[in-house]
Amino acid sequence: MNRSKQDIISSIDKTKVFIVDDHPIVREGLAKLINQEVDLVVCGEADGLATAMKGISVHKPAVVIVDIKLKDSDGIELTKRIRSCHVNLPVIVLSVYDESMYAQRALSAGAQAYVMKESVAVDIVTAIRTVLRGEIYVSQNFTRQLLQKATGKSGATGRTSVDDLSDRELEIFRLIGQGYKTSEIAGNLHLSTKTIETYHGRIKGKLGLADAGELTRYAIKWASSQNHKY
Repeated sequence: MNRSKQDIISSIDKTKVFIVDDHPIVREGLAKLINQEVDLVVCGEADGLATAMKGISVHKPAVVIVDIKLKDSDGIELTKRIRSCHVNLPVIVLSVYDESMYAQRALSAGAQAYVMKESVAVDIVTAIRTVLRGEIYVSQNFTRQLLQKATGKSGATGRTSVDDLSDRELEIFRLIGQGYKTSEIAGNLHLSTKTIETYHGRIKGKLGLADAGELTRYAIKWASSQNHKY
């Protein structure tokens, strides 16, 4: 009887982590990594923006882990939404996408950490403990990139055209590259097809693409290069 009571107390004392990812197997793997820590516990899971916001309000976690790709939105938009509703709640963005493309966007949206899925087994617990201390967590490689930019020693000739897309434009560009049709993108993002078509035009203009076919081919090629790690 006393042991059961102690188990309840220990569970209450643990730091609660909420996971948002559209792949059940990823959520399961993360939960196993986190729950094996004596002071951490996964308190809830979600696969998209709407369910995540509801779950966060119900479970009141101390930190949220958010994947870039979600069922009904993306991790950047969810991070912005979390930060607007829960100002002091730390967010860790988890992604297969290269840091040079998404890490700065994630931090600008309000995230306090960016972790690549290829290194999640090593980095996720450290990232959780880092953001709980109120600090930023990114890889050493990305830290070097930031320092090089700050000192003007990056050696780069400038940002690529894709880098110049807004967060929403990049989200739509990514979905095009994953084979989604205009109507499907509109449904996923809860926008009209006309709005998505307007975004198509903006993206084509920024990337210097002539027509929808060229946009689709370029998006597919880009998405393939970004997804090769996972």
